[in-house]
Amino acid sequence: MKTFADQAGRLWTATAREESTPRHHGRWHLIFQPADGAGPAMSMPEVRWQSRRSAERTLQTMSETELRRRLAVVRRRAQGSAVPVANSA
Repeated sequence: MKTFADQAGRLWTATAREESTPRHHGRWHLIFQPADGAGPAMSMPEVRWQSRRSAERTLQTMSETELRRRLAVVRRRAQGSAVPVANSA
């Protein structure tokens, strides 16, 4: 999990969430959540990992610029059809 600020200064958390699927590879995918919890989580399903450990390692090495770029893509997709990602505890 990694917290970063978007271009407007709002804090976001990039994390990975496991998809419920019988598939072995690529079960974990990228999720962006507002750090303050005010708003839905947004998924970037094309960014996948085989394990939570590899997801966390990758996220820790991603630059804030890269995270902001990916968040912008997800937000553009969600405009007009925002579907929250179900929270899993």
